[in-house]
Amino acid sequence: MSLAAPRGSFSDVVEEWGSAPVVESSVPYSGVIFDVRRDRVDLGEGGLVVREFIEHPGAVAVVALQPFDGVDHVLLIRQYRHATRGHVWELPAGLLDVPGEPQWRAAARELAEEVDLVAGQWDVLIDEVVSAGAFPEPVRIFLARDLTDVPGEHLHERHAEELTIRPLWVPLDEAHQAALSARISNSAALIGILAAHASRASGWATLRPKDAPWPAWEAQRRPRPSSHGS
Repeated sequence: MSLAAPRGSFSDVVEEWGSAPVVESSVPYSGVIFDVRRDRVDLGEGGLVVREFIEHPGAVAVVALQPFDGVDHVLLIRQYRHATRGHVWELPAGLLDVPGEPQWRAAARELAEEVDLVAGQWDVLIDEVVSAGAFPEPVRIFLARDLTDVPGEHLHERHAEELTIRPLWVPLDEAHQAALSARISNSAALIGILAAHASRASGWATLRPKDAPWPAWEAQRRPRPSSHGS
């Protein structure tokens, strides 16, 4: 394949969403946040295969951008993550765990709860799927601007890991350098910072409306076809 693969262009890079036929499906583990599903899938010429993956409600993350002295700064937060055994730099983020809540409102809720900020302008910056083969968590990353503080009487009471959050405003150019220098490992933070840096260079021409369609997330919300044994 390699060098003999067909050549294409921007218009050819289009993802298609829809499940292959599922012959059998079960949930060997059901957790508080995510489930593990085991499917027997008919891949046609590829035959019948068994695939296990994590079902996740999806998440949102926020690149909060604010100019200080004429320089764009992005707000990063340092938080303990037990699964990684360390304190990592992230973006304000959270689960899409409120039924019917628009994604941008979920992002606004997380921005207020984690870093006490309200944004007057919301745009979709970029979408990602964390690991398409095993952990297909869809994450929508928003750009939040025109920031103000949450009024004191509406401040969120934090618990558990949220109590250790350390916020830090970093110039976007320096955050970009940190991302490329292995100082940041969180995927949403990496993608959000790199996307914001590139989008700004284009005059923010790549931004989409805050309620833009999200095919990857919508595909995972659809009922699973031809499933049995669940």
